[in-house]
Amino acid sequence: MTKPAEKPLENLLQQIALDHLFIESLVTRNSDRLDFHEVSVWAVKSALMAAYEAGRQAAKPD
Repeated sequence: MTKPAEKPLENLLQQIALDHLFIESLVTRNSDRLDFHEVSVWAVKSALMAAYEAGRQAAKPD
């Protein structure tokens, strides 16, 4: 069960996966075709940069 505080993080990770890696779901579906994805190195770099930037924004004082 996902804790309420984890929901925004899950949503952010899902959005990064969709926007940068073109992965529609991060839920394990027990299917090689659905659970394993071939992605380019530039897409991985882009996703990592987005995650890093999200962390930087979250760490800024309000």
